[in-house]
Amino acid sequence: MTMFLIGIALVAMVLLGAPLFAVIAASVMINFAREGVDLTVVIIEVYRLAEMPVLLAIPLFTFAGYLLAESNAPKRLVRISNVFVGWMPGGLAAVALVICAMFTAFTGASGVTIVALGGMLYPALKQAGYSERYSLGLVTTSGSIGLLFAPSLPLILYGVVAQQLNIGVPVSISDLFLAGILPGLLIVVMLSIYGLWQNRGPQAAHQPFSWHEALAALREAAWELPLPFIVLGGIYSGYFAVSEAAAVTAIYVFIVEVLVHREITFTKLPKIMRESMVLVGAILIVLSMSLASTNYLLDAEIPSKLFSFIRTHVDNAYTFLLLLNLFLLVLGMMLDIFSALVIMVPLILPIAVGYGIHPVHLGIIFLANMEIAYLMPPMGMNLFIAMYRFDRPMLEIFRAVLPFVAILLAAVLIITYWPSLSLALIKG
Repeated sequence: MTMFLIGIALVAMVLLGAPLFAVIAASVMINFAREGVDLTVVIIEVYRLAEMPVLLAIPLFTFAGYLLAESNAPKRLVRISNVFVGWMPGGLAAVALVICAMFTAFTGASGVTIVALGGMLYPALKQAGYSERYSLGLVTTSGSIGLLFAPSLPLILYGVVAQQLNIGVPVSISDLFLAGILPGLLIVVMLSIYGLWQNRGPQAAHQPFSWHEALAALREAAWELPLPFIVLGGIYSGYFAVSEAAAVTAIYVFIVEVLVHREITFTKLPKIMRESMVLVGAILIVLSMSLASTNYLLDAEIPSKLFSFIRTHVDNAYTFLLLLNLFLLVLGMMLDIFSALVIMVPLILPIAVGYGIHPVHLGIIFLANMEIAYLMPPMGMNLFIAMYRFDRPMLEIFRAVLPFVAILLAAVLIITYWPSLSLALIKG
C-alpha cells in the first residue's frame, strides 16, 4: 500500500509539472530511505559524475555548436556543398541531408538545425523543382539524422551512462563515434536515393558546376572545412582524448567565428554561453540523479530480475530486438532524447547484453529509434519546431514526413539485424 501511494505521489509530481530531475531524485531518496541507506549516497553520485574526465566534452561541444549556429557558418557550408553536389540529380536533397546531419552532430539539438538551416534550404529545394510537401518533409526530417555522427551529445551521454553499469563489456565513446558512421551514412544514402526519385525527369532543375564558384566557396569556408578532420583525426590518431578534442573544437570555433570572421561580437558571447549552458545544465542535473537511481537499481538487482522475467516470455534475441524497437519508438514519442537515455539505458542495457547484444550496437539502435521519434506525435520535437518555423499546421507537417519515417523505419531494421554495420569499424 505504501509503494502504491508513493507511486501516486510521483505521478502527481509529473502531472503538476515538477522537473524531471526532481521526480527522479524523490524516487531515489525514497527507495534508499526504505532500504536504510544513508541519503548522502546521492551527493556522492553527483560528485562522482563531476570527476569524470569525459564529462568536460558535453559543455565544450555544446558551446562550439551554438557558436556555429549563431555565425554564418551554415550559409558557407550550404554554399560549398551545393557547388560540389548540387549539379547532380537529387544533389540539393543530398546537400540538405549532409549539412543538417553535420550541424546536428555538432549542436546536439535538432531544433537548432531546423531553425538555423531551414530558412535557407526550404526555399532552395522548392526552387530546384522539389514539391512543397517533399521540401517541408526533408527539412523537418534532416534536423535529427545527425544523432549518429560524432561528436553528437546523445552518443557521448549514452557512453557516460553505459560506463557506469559495469556490464563486463567496455563501452568507449570513441568506439561509439566509430560505430555511428556506417549506420548514419546508410540513412543519408537511403534518404538521398528518395530525393533522387523525387527530382527525376527533364523538368528537374540542376545547378551547373562552376570552377569559379567552387573556388570562391572553398575560400569562404576554408576555416570551417578542417574542423571535422581536426576533431575526429585527433581522437583516432591518439593525439586527443574525447574531452581534449572538445576543448580544441571550442577554442578553434571561437577563434574562427569571433576573431577571424568576426560574425559574433564579444557582447553576444554571454548570451550564447548562457543558452548553451542551460541545455548542458539540464542534461547534467538529470544525469546525476539518474546515476544515483542506477546505483539503487543495481543494488536491488532490478535489471537481472527484469531479464529473468523477459527471458521467460521472449526466448531469442531477434524477437527481443523487434520488441525493443517498438518500445523505443513509443518511449521517444513521450520523452526527449536526453531523458530517455538517462532513465532507460540502465534498465535496457543489462537485459540486451543478456541476449548477446553488443552494448555499442544497442546504443546505435537506441539513437536511430530516437531519430524517428522526433518525427512522431504527440511529442515529436521536430514537428512542433517545423510547425512554428514554417507556419504550417501540424497535420501538414506530419503528412510531409511520413515517407521519410517509412524510410527511416527500414533503415532501423537493417541497423538492428545487421550488427556488423555498427561494429565493423571498431577494433577487436
